[in-house]
Amino acid sequence: MQKKVSFVLVLFMLFSIVLSACAPAAPVAEPTAAPAAPVVEEAPTAEAEVVVAPDFQVLFADLVASIPADKGYGTVKPDVLNTELADNAPFLVDVREPAELEADGYIEGAVNIPVRTLTQNLDKLPGLDEPIVVYCASGHRGGFALAALKLLGYTNVRNLGGGIAAWKKAEFPVATGTPAAAVAGDPVIIEDQALFEAVDGFMSNLPEGFYATKSDKLNAELAESAPMLLDIRTEAEYAKNGYIEGAVNIPFEVLFTSLDKLPAKDQKIVVYCASGLRGAVATMGLRMVGYADVVNLGGGFNAWKAAQFPVAGVVDWNAVWGDYLATMPADFYSISAPNLNTALAESAPVLVDVREPAEYAEGHLASAINLPVRQLLANLDKLPAQDQPIVIYCASGHRGALGMVALQLLGYTNVKNLGGGIAAWKKAELPVVTDATEPVAGTAPTVDPLRFEALNAFLSGLPDGFSTIKAADLNMLLGEETKPFVLDVRSAEEVANDGAIEGSVNIPLGELWTRLSELPTDKTAPMVVLCKSGHRGAIAMMALSMNGYTDVKNLGGGINAWIAAELPVVK
Repeated sequence: MQKKVSFVLVLFMLFSIVLSACAPAAPVAEPTAAPAAPVVEEAPTAEAEVVVAPDFQVLFADLVASIPADKGYGTVKPDVLNTELADNAPFLVDVREPAELEADGYIEGAVNIPVRTLTQNLDKLPGLDEPIVVYCASGHRGGFALAALKLLGYTNVRNLGGGIAAWKKAEFPVATGTPAAAVAGDPVIIEDQALFEAVDGFMSNLPEGFYATKSDKLNAELAESAPMLLDIRTEAEYAKNGYIEGAVNIPFEVLFTSLDKLPAKDQKIVVYCASGLRGAVATMGLRMVGYADVVNLGGGFNAWKAAQFPVAGVVDWNAVWGDYLATMPADFYSISAPNLNTALAESAPVLVDVREPAEYAEGHLASAINLPVRQLLANLDKLPAQDQPIVIYCASGHRGALGMVALQLLGYTNVKNLGGGIAAWKKAELPVVTDATEPVAGTAPTVDPLRFEALNAFLSGLPDGFSTIKAADLNMLLGEETKPFVLDVRSAEEVANDGAIEGSVNIPLGELWTRLSELPTDKTAPMVVLCKSGHRGAIAMMALSMNGYTDVKNLGGGINAWIAAELPVVK
């Protein structure tokens, strides 16, 4: 039965297939488009803020340009600040640690914001354009503070040169106790947040010592290793004042455009300037540029010299003159007219007339060559060997002494000056001639170039009158309210025998360099030096002038000329 049902079912299915095949085709429906998705407006994607890292090489180059030399590199001197505090006081910020203020005092009116916290306390400072003076102990930390504030947009910031130490040395008052607390104001918004964070990171992480080193430590270090010494003073400072041996001179003004001259960024660098301020700014800038081991010489080159460590590139004229004056013989390298006349008959020293050509033409010693004192050192090739006898003379002895000293300090060992000059020669009724003797050029000796430069600068720069003064003119000056300081360099015995100009101070020439403290502290004060005839006075005048005294004259003819003019002396 089941099989029968299955058969019938199969027949039914076959029949259905046949019918489907014969039926007309049904229309094919067009594909229906999918319904459009709802348009959803996407919210505008906020562009990620691009943070531009500060270019500290450019920033510090600009900073350096904003604190030029003619403005003291952003410093203010104690006397200037003291005046300003009485008139229109700037905002004073003491960036030392509180313990330092307690121990050493502070400038009245200053607020204390330690250097490490300065950038976190900008709300306690006045406006960006208001005058601010920062200071520390010696100027180093003040340099960091100045640089940081100027980088952040403060336009009128200065640093007290030498810090509180210079203020106290100038004997200006300091306050004791706790200074008034800084008053917080509105928060300060620094637009360049990346710059602020970088500067704040540097300041807040300053280590002990604040990236400074002392002269004694540096001197010991130089004996063991060789950090790069970077001298950032001007070329003129470097040449005039000398430098630490081995230092490379890259002036502060061009430092941040000359980084290619520096060593690898991991090499130790010691920076120094004159007093420390420029060095502090340079140290900060180099570290923020990426130099990892940079320190500043505290107190700069001035501190190095004050500690009496060696200075290269310059003559220590203080030591040179001290030795020269202390070891002068009894005749002070002079020779009298009669003795010269005898010497000419026996050994014939070379005679050098250092007067002007017109004076020489009017009469001179026989065989003398004419080399005016201003041109003397430019004509060393016309002189004999350094160990040969030379006698120099002028009109009265003054110029002759100057030339004699210059040659001796350059290594000429047998040079003397004719005492009283050609005037003394004529007074002794010794002969003069008018026929010129032409000097013969040869080979100039090798001399110390630094000594030569300084001595030649002195001689070639001698003014009209050659820094002498006549007895009558000195007498007139002594009658005025403001009198020159009169220095008598004769021996005490000579003063007792011949008398002295009233009010003069007697310091024998050989003792002069050990008694400089008895001279005016103001090196610009007028001074007149005298001896017996002018020879020693000229030597003293030259020594003092080459060591910073700017208004020194020698009494022409000495006390002899004063007495001959019948001017008064005291005994």
